[in-house]
Amino acid sequence: MAARPQNLSRRSVVIAGWSNDESGARQQLGSDDGAVRASAVSALARMGALSIPDLLAALADGAPEVRCRALGALPARWSGRVADDVHLLGMLHDDDAIVLEVACFVAGECEPSPPGVIERLIDICTGHDDPLCRESAVAALGSLGDPRAVGAVLSACRDKVTIRRRAVLALAAFEGDEVDSMLRSMADDVDWQVRQAAEELLAIE
Repeated sequence: MAARPQNLSRRSVVIAGWSNDESGARQQLGSDDGAVRASAVSALARMGALSIPDLLAALADGAPEVRCRALGALPARWSGRVADDVHLLGMLHDDDAIVLEVACFVAGECEPSPPGVIERLIDICTGHDDPLCRESAVAALGSLGDPRAVGAVLSACRDKVTIRRRAVLALAAFEGDEVDSMLRSMADDVDWQVRQAAEELLAIE
């Protein structure tokens, strides 16, 4: 069975990425297929040829997979200049839950955080409907370790088990009586991974 045209395009752009064929990869940024454009973004990022205009265009792309790939390229490129050009806070308002989950993770890798990012991560951690977004947000807050986030992380310690597993690790970035009390409580959690992490953190005290 012959391969579909879009599959051939994706193959060609993947090959271009691994063979440093910038021209071949760049041609596919204008593809009608979002998956092909996403592959082109990854290919250009891999060869260090993803420009700021390329990045901005990909972050504004209508296809969620393209926005995800562009977000994934941000931490390695993060700098004061990139922070000025890229509206990371805006990406933390994306309507697509998968994009938002990735944006939360990326926000935790990009320091210093632009204004408003910590507050938005706190909002997602404590109030978003999608548990994967809450999980990604609490992990990012733990990575950044901003004291303003301690209340949100403590709140996440009472959330679903998958979120508690992230939250207990995030507590390592914070100090205080409330943190110590929560760790002692989580040492009796019904989930063994939560218990183990809490016990190990308490043992460091």
